[in-house]
Amino acid sequence: MSSAPENLESYLSGRWLRGEGIETRLVDPVKGDELATVSAKGVDLKGALDFARKHGQGGLRGLSYAERGKLVGAVADVLVANRARYEDIAIANSGNTKTDAAIDIDGGIGTLKYYARLGGGLGDARMLLDEKPVRLAKAENYQAIHLMVPRRGVAIHINAFNFPSWGLWEKAAVSLIAGVPVLAKPASATALLAHAMVKDVIAAKVLPDGALSLLCGGAGGLLGALTGEDVIAFTGSADTAARVRGHPNVVARSVPVNIEADSINAALLAPDTSPGSAAFDAFLREVVREMTVKAGQKCTAIRRIFVPAGKADAVADALAEKLKGTKVGDPRQAETRMGPLVTRGQQAAAFDGIRRLASEAAIVCGGADAPTLDGIDKNKSAFVAPTLLKLKDAGGAQAVHEVEVFGPAATIVPYRDEQDAAGLIARGGGSLVASVYGEDKDFLVRIVSEIAPSHGRILAVDPMIATAHTGHGIVMPQCNHGGPGRAGAGEELGGLYGLRFYHQRLAVQGSSDLIANLQAKAASVH
Repeated sequence: MSSAPENLESYLSGRWLRGEGIETRLVDPVKGDELATVSAKGVDLKGALDFARKHGQGGLRGLSYAERGKLVGAVADVLVANRARYEDIAIANSGNTKTDAAIDIDGGIGTLKYYARLGGGLGDARMLLDEKPVRLAKAENYQAIHLMVPRRGVAIHINAFNFPSWGLWEKAAVSLIAGVPVLAKPASATALLAHAMVKDVIAAKVLPDGALSLLCGGAGGLLGALTGEDVIAFTGSADTAARVRGHPNVVARSVPVNIEADSINAALLAPDTSPGSAAFDAFLREVVREMTVKAGQKCTAIRRIFVPAGKADAVADALAEKLKGTKVGDPRQAETRMGPLVTRGQQAAAFDGIRRLASEAAIVCGGADAPTLDGIDKNKSAFVAPTLLKLKDAGGAQAVHEVEVFGPAATIVPYRDEQDAAGLIARGGGSLVASVYGEDKDFLVRIVSEIAPSHGRILAVDPMIATAHTGHGIVMPQCNHGGPGRAGAGEELGGLYGLRFYHQRLAVQGSSDLIANLQAKAASVH
């Protein structure tokens, strides 16, 4: 990487464009060095959308799902060929350790490969069959069928700062398979990785012109230039999501919006789980991993730790011992296990959140002050120590269910019994994911059923999968990603289900011959 700050250009209307001035400076969160700048001021966003609709749609619409699957596979191949460069960028711009970088980079590549295979399985079809034909009248030859056809607009993907690779490609993979061109807007603070990846893909010429656009900088008038044919997929804070969803043009044109927002996720230890058991050890491992991987900057990270009241102290001691032994520091050092937050602004927000939690809970380890680390300047870096808190009485506490610290912090919440645990978990207002750990399968079935309405995904860990599962916070492309309530009420991925957002579902009524002909040309999503 060059030592001189790079001005990251946007790729719009089939060419690289530089905005006016500087909107955001990208900074190394360990050293404080300026890495790059971004600005989208003055760029023609309406023209970029028109170009994508004309050329991107034109290049994708005539292809089958299998042919578009090959395009997505080719994108994955380009990224694999350049992967070594991406790791250094992730370390410098996001403060990732090698493990953190791998989750982001390889997660994006893996999702592309998965959807490339999925597209191949849909064959030569250009539309999807949602349901079998149904008869509408006494006459057997009058029927109806539900089809899904690709939308004719552009998919606007507004992505979060914490996963500049995975967030970009998990959305793009589904959209491109569906035949809808993408205009991706990465979060400015960590846009360096997304910019480098898109630049490589564009240079390789593996996609039709207009199929992939990149906006580096502020969104400006982007939402005001959308039509009812376009869609928006947003990942970020609930406050920003509300502004996106409530934008006057988005409301007036009924632009579909998918939101993945704040989430105070839970992990629950079953009442009968004993220290030293496989489920207990899996619980401890997963809590520590979710608190420290990517310095806790994951929308799926564990924020609330539910344990039987009688085991709260023992769990606190066990977790604190593991967290205090986590090596925090410069991710360039091989022994480092947790790096910094991505910006000093995020660090300040995390400290504020920890202080709000500490108004009701005791700090077991860590805290709301920057840790002292060898060779690292507190005034330039963005470190937060792994911070564990513990409630004495969960009944009257509010902050733990309302405040999401987007960093390495979580709170132990003691519960009395099964019903109390389910009620406390529901106070999170809707979450992306919860995980439950125990040996009693009847309990696991009951608790999954009880807390299901509050979640988009539940991981249930018993001894059979204690060391085999993919993890509480790892989003798999085969499974739904999203959640109700404060999590945004959105749905992404989930295999074929993820294609629905980029299609128009319609009923076609006609003769049985016509319906049979349409059915033969469509691929089933079931």
